[in-house]
Parts: sequence; C-alpha cells; structure tokens
Amino acid sequence: MCCALAALLGVLVHVQVTDQTVGQARDLALSRLTDATAAYEAGDTLLPGAGVDPEGLPQPLRKLALAGRRGTMVADHRGQPTMWAAGPADGGHTLAVAVDYGQQARTIEGLDSAILWSSGLAIGATLLVGAFAVTRVTRRLHATALVARRITAGDLDARVDDPRTKDASRPQDEVAAVAAALDSMAASLQGKLLAEQRFTADVAHELRTPLTGLHAAAELLPQGRPTELVRDRVAALRTLTEDLLEISRLDTGRERGELDTEDLGALAERVVRASGTDTEVRLVRDARVETDRRRLERVLGNLVSNAHRHGRAPVVLTVDGPRVTVRDHGDGFPEYLVAHGPQRFRTEGGAKGHGLGLTIAVGQAEVLGARLTFANAPEGGAVATLVLPEERAQSAGRS
Repeated sequence: MCCALAALLGVLVHVQVTDQTVGQARDLALSRLTDATAAYEAGDTLLPGAGVDPEGLPQPLRKLALAGRRGTMVADHRGQPTMWAAGPADGGHTLAVAVDYGQQARTIEGLDSAILWSSGLAIGATLLVGAFAVTRVTRRLHATALVARRITAGDLDARVDDPRTKDASRPQDEVAAVAAALDSMAASLQGKLLAEQRFTADVAHELRTPLTGLHAAAELLPQGRPTELVRDRVAALRTLTEDLLEISRLDTGRERGELDTEDLGALAERVVRASGTDTEVRLVRDARVETDRRRLERVLGNLVSNAHRHGRAPVVLTVDGPRVTVRDHGDGFPEYLVAHGPQRFRTEGGAKGHGLGLTIAVGQAEVLGARLTFANAPEGGAVATLVLPEERAQSAGRS
C-alpha cells in the first residue's frame, strides 16, 4: 500500500506540475499571437518569433489555422522544444508565433527524475522496514506453530513463552494473544490429562486389594456352575485392572524397553501359539530385530486377540521384514479408530470390550519406537500394521 501510495503521489505531482507549466507556456504563446495578429493587421513589423507560414510549423496546427481556428502545440523546432501558437491570416495564410519551451521541458524532466528517485528511495525503505517487521511476526508465528505441533505429538510440556505475554508494559499484539491462548490451552489440557491419568492409576491400585481377596474367596467356593461364573467374572475384573495399571504406566512416559536381538518370524509364531487361536502365519521375509521381546509379544498378542474377538476368520499374521500386519476378514475397524486411533472405553457396533487392548498396543509400540497404524482393506476386513524401526532391523533371508 505504501508503494502504491508513493507511485500515485508521484503521478499526481507530475500531472499537476505538467498541466501548470504547459498552461503558462500556452497562455504566453497565445498572448504573443494576439500581439502579432494586431501588428499584422495594422501593417506593422512582426516581432521576433512571429511570422506568416513560418518554416517548422507543425502540420496539424497549420490545418487548424487554415480552418479559421486558433491553437497551440508543443513540437521540436531546430532541435529545441518549442511552444507554437497559430491562427488564420488573410489570403489563406497562417500567422504563427514560436515560444522557447526548453526551460519548461527541463523543469518537467528534472521533476520527473526527482519523483522517480524519491519514489524509489521511499519504496526501498518501505520494503526494508516491511520485510523486517514481517520477518519478526512470521518468526514468532512459526515458533507458535512449532509448539502447537509438539503439543499435537504429545509433548504437553511445550510452551511458546512469548516475552510480550509476561511483560505487561510491552505492547501486546495479535501474535502475543495467540501465543498466550495456546499456552493456556496446553496447560489446561495437560492438567486434565494428568488428572485422568491419576484417576486411572488410583482406581486400578485401589481395586487390586479387594480383587485379591475376592479371588482368594472365589477359590474356596465349592465346585459348580455358579462358582465358575464367579471365578470367570473375577478373572475378567483382574484382567481389566491389570490393563488399567499398564495404561497408567504407559501414560507416564517413563517406560523404557529392554532391547535384545530377536528373530521376528519365530517371535510371531510363538505369539500365535501362546494365543491358542487359529491364526495363519505368513513369512514373506524374515528379519532380526533389536527390540524388547516382552513388549513386542504384548503388542502382537493384543492385535491377534482383537482380530479374533471383533473380526472373522481367517486371521493372517504376515511378517515382511520389519513390517508385521495382522488382518481379519470381518467388518473392519470403526471409522473413528482409523481416523484417530483407539480410544479407551469406546466401542461401536455392539462390540464387547473396553477398547484397552489396542490402546495398550499403541502405547507399547511407542515405547519400542515402532509405528502402529490401523486401516480397512478394500475387499473388507481390518488391517493393523506394525513397522519396527529400520535401524533396528536386519534382513534374515526369505522363506
């Protein structure tokens, strides 16, 4: 806008000064034409610069005078800019006056040069100041966006900490307001998540003691169908409590894997055997991986168990290098799970469970540095894909 304003002002000044200069020269030329006409009609000698049908008179102005009208025109005459004024004379002749226009032309040329230089300097200074100001603003916006991405990735301790938000004496701008709002949102979100994590951990810990007693009491009951039902429900409640405790430990972010070298194909077959399910293992390309065996077995076991519980046979576990996929042929994952990942205590479509198995699998995969994704196959069925870190995987041939 500043550049456009400078250019507009330059054009307006040029037009105004040019009109004024040309107008003054035109008035002078017409005044001398009037004097020359009076002298011509009185038979007196014409003043210097005036003449009848003079050489160099522009042709358009000559035609205008022959038509009985008076006019003026700027044209070069003998290499100099000249203001011509012409009018009709007796006998079909043209009476014309030439006035030197060189000084006025140089004045306009100097003005144009001054306007160009001043406009260039103004535009350059404006661009430098604007670039400096915009760079400062964009740098702060980039820093704010980076913090927002860190929070999205799970770093709830990330803050913008804009100095303007801490010093009330400094001017507050829109970027500072956004930074303050983001920091406030992050602090509130962190507080709520920590409260949820503490609640989950406290509930799980408080349930362990009565569940231990309840389990011992159930073992003392006489054999029978009611006893089997009680023991089954107690076992389910113990499993739920252990899952909650595991989730609470994963939520702290302090879990660390105990790395060891494992054959991924053999580990997958061991997981399937331990699950007691009819799961097909396909070994496309085996690999030796550096991982925490217990945690990886937990992840694959949960994926296989979830496929049999919520999907339909056949269930296939495929090992292709560091990539492991578990696929069933059921109705597929719910849309919310594919888009946002598993959410604890949320199930859809009448499915039984608490949504903790896949949540634990995702948490343990993060501890391993692996990536666990969920999708639905085009021809139907749910597909869970676990990709272990490349730097921890070594090819072991094909079978």
